[in-house]
Amino acid sequence: MSEVKISAEPRSEFGKGGARRTRRAGKVPAVLYGHGEKPRHIALPAREFAAAIRHGGMTQVFNIEISDGSAALALPKAIQRDPIKDTFDHVDLLVVRRGEKVTVDIPVQLAGEAARDTLIMHESTTLAVLADATKLPEHLEASIEGLEAGSHVTAADVKLPAGVELAADPELVIAVVTTAPVQAAAAEGAAEEPAAEA
Repeated sequence: MSEVKISAEPRSEFGKGGARRTRRAGKVPAVLYGHGEKPRHIALPAREFAAAIRHGGMTQVFNIEISDGSAALALPKAIQRDPIKDTFDHVDLLVVRRGEKVTVDIPVQLAGEAARDTLIMHESTTLAVLADATKLPEHLEASIEGLEAGSHVTAADVKLPAGVELAADPELVIAVVTTAPVQAAAAEGAAEEPAAEA
């Protein structure tokens, strides 16, 4: 995951009114915290931030250059969105250091095809891992290739890239393979037919 350079300005206005004015100016109100530092209130350019999040999601590392001359490396920790306008209301950013390991939830994608006439239930769409803050994988893959009904994939089955450790419970269920409902209903119907003829 590459770092995204983004400029920011310190924010001196707080509360709902201040946040609204920040958003009206095309910026996202944010707070930068971590490593025992005092939280810093900043404003990020909304368009650049949205593009970076669309591309990298919650694992996107931001190299933030603040107009007061300071800089910080940070990861998004929490994002509040406006569901109607699809804009960002507020962002919490966690300060990280190069080489520092952080625990982050990474999206899990299912790979492969399960056996015929099966249905896949994707139980956990993210997995907590411990990894270098600047080398977070964009996603992880869980293989369902050839799995029969009754099988399941756990966190322990997910192949992790080098330098990435599992932070979640290894028994956490990622996906369950069941019999497709259409097949089950057809099988039940076939079993009932002879009784109907009698």
